[in-house]
Amino acid sequence: MDEKRRDTDYLFLTTRVRALECSLLDKGKMDQMLEAATPEDAARILTDCGYPELEVVNGKTVGDLLSRERARTLNDLAELVPDPTVLAVFQVQYDYHNGKVLLKSEAMGIQSDRLLMDTGRVAPETLAAALRGGETTSDLPPLLAQGLQEARQVLSATRDPQLGDFTLDRYYFQELQEMAQRTGSTFLAGYVQRLIDTANLRTVVRVLRMGRGGEFLEGTLFEGGTMEAGRLLESVNASTMLEELYASTPLEQAAEAGAAPVRGEGLTLFEKLCDNAVIHYIQDARFVSFGEAPVIAYLAAKEAEIVAIRIIMTGRLAGLPTDVIRERLREAYV
Repeated sequence: MDEKRRDTDYLFLTTRVRALECSLLDKGKMDQMLEAATPEDAARILTDCGYPELEVVNGKTVGDLLSRERARTLNDLAELVPDPTVLAVFQVQYDYHNGKVLLKSEAMGIQSDRLLMDTGRVAPETLAAALRGGETTSDLPPLLAQGLQEARQVLSATRDPQLGDFTLDRYYFQELQEMAQRTGSTFLAGYVQRLIDTANLRTVVRVLRMGRGGEFLEGTLFEGGTMEAGRLLESVNASTMLEELYASTPLEQAAEAGAAPVRGEGLTLFEKLCDNAVIHYIQDARFVSFGEAPVIAYLAAKEAEIVAIRIIMTGRLAGLPTDVIRERLREAYV
């Protein structure tokens, strides 16, 4: 943070966040949801934890509930956060998500409004209007506008949705890095680095799983992680084992688990351990007395909670065995 933005600016907010952390779902509550007799009983446990009651429990009502909870969390902290950029870090992903949805809808000639999310910095209708008008720079953040223009060109030239997504992801991570730099927060910078590191590891594992090599990876890795993209590319070209490359790093366990999907086995454990590496990073904020770190960690933990609830409720509604759902759950923050 700049000199005017001292840790003490967050003193009251940190106290508020510590109180909010007490309402986060812990492993015990998640186990209760898993073991509940019916999906309706699982939803009632959410109500006991402060979520609004659901009269009807189905995929749509659960999804709407979680969307409202995400928006409520951001709105509740909006007036309290001294630096609004800290909050924007957790909104920007939805701008880029909506951009992907709208560009794919445009390219394929289909309607996908139900996939749009309203918790970004830019309202979905504003984003859609900008794309329809061909003027993606007027009312949009500059990097988002540039990313949309480039992704549209990539989609037009290649008809490959994955390349369009990658283009927007590159701008997304660039914007996160610039946000972290503006705040001056070393904790936020580290959080963004961990996100980039896990994104790059996921990319490598998926590429190797497809039987592709380093030539396919070139240009698809993101800059800004603790593991330089160039070093990662060189290691893949040299057939270096991932577990060797990531030995003694926070992604060591995830890299070891990545060997299984490369052999054609499932991705579940690997994906879980990548997400756990992010959770492990933010857990360090529990020992910080005040400052922006506890706020950043709470927002990340709340997002992880929402993802966990979606996994549990989707699994329960689909009638999946408890053990199958449990193995997909990430570590809880609390």
